[in-house]
Amino acid sequence: MQKNELIVRYEQAAAILPSRLRKAALALSEEEKAAAEELRLRAGQPLSVLLSTGELSLETEVEPEELETLCDIATEFSRYAAAETIREGFLSVRGGFRVGLCGTAVMKDGVNTNLKNLSSAVIRIARERKGIASDIAPRLFQNGIFVNTLILSPPGGGKTTLLRDLVRCLSEGGPDCPPQRISLIDERGEVAVVYRGAPQMDVGPRTDVLDACPKALGIPIVLRAMNPQIIAVDEITLREDLTAMSMAAGCGIGLLATIHAGGVPELLRKPLYRQMLENQVFRLAVRILLDERGRAYEMEELPC
Repeated sequence: MQKNELIVRYEQAAAILPSRLRKAALALSEEEKAAAEELRLRAGQPLSVLLSTGELSLETEVEPEELETLCDIATEFSRYAAAETIREGFLSVRGGFRVGLCGTAVMKDGVNTNLKNLSSAVIRIARERKGIASDIAPRLFQNGIFVNTLILSPPGGGKTTLLRDLVRCLSEGGPDCPPQRISLIDERGEVAVVYRGAPQMDVGPRTDVLDACPKALGIPIVLRAMNPQIIAVDEITLREDLTAMSMAAGCGIGLLATIHAGGVPELLRKPLYRQMLENQVFRLAVRILLDERGRAYEMEELPC
C-alpha cells in the first residue's frame, strides 16, 4: 500500500470520530498519518494515535459523551442493528474498520447482554496489503492438495493481514494454486470486517464468512452448511478450537490458522500447542520475520 493510500485510510478512520476529536486527529503530519495503526479514546484522557514507536498523545481530552457519539457514527445511528457485536465489545464499520469498545457490562443470568457507560474505544486502521501472499499460496500445496498451515508471529507481527491475503489468493486461485472454496470463521470481525452482511475487505470470490461466531461453534456449522475445501481462522487460543479443527481435519478439510508465537520452539513450550504438533493437525508453518526493512516470510515443515 502506497503512502498516500495509507493517509487516505487514516483519514477515513478519523471520519468515525466526533467532530472535535476528528479535527485533532487530522492535524497530524502525513508521515504520522501513514504510520498510524490505531486511534485510541479513553474518557477523561487525551485522544492518542498508536504508532510503531508507541502511543502519541494528541492533547485533546476525550469526553464521555464523545464515546457515545463515536458509537452512533460507527453504527450509522442504528445501534440496535449492531447489538450482537456491541455486547461482544466491538463494531464493524463500513469501509473495513473495526472499533473495539470497553464500558460497563450488563449481565443477565451470567451472560453479558450489552455494554453501557462506554469508557474506552479503539479504532483499528486495517489495511489490505494485496499481493503479499501471492508467492506463498502455491507453496501450500503438495501434489495439488492443500497442506494444513499455521501462520506464526509475535503479537503485532501482521498475522491477520497475511491471513486475509492468503484467503484471497487461495479463493481466487492462480498458477499452481487451484481455486478453493474457503469458509472463514471471523470470530472477532477483523479479517473480512463484515458490515451488514458484506465483507469490507477483499477475501476472494469463493470465500464464505461466518462472522462474530466462536471458532469451536463455527467450524461444525460451516462443515454442515458450506462444503468448504479449507477452513480459515484467526488466533487459535482454546483447546475447544483445536478439538473442532482436528475434527474438521479428520473429515479431509484443509486448515489455515494463526497463532501468537515467534516460531516452533515457542509452540513446543506451550502444552496446548505441543499437543497440536504431536497430533499432526498442521504440517506447515509460515513465520513472519520483522527487521528494519519490514516483514519477510519464511516457510518450514512442522515436526512430526
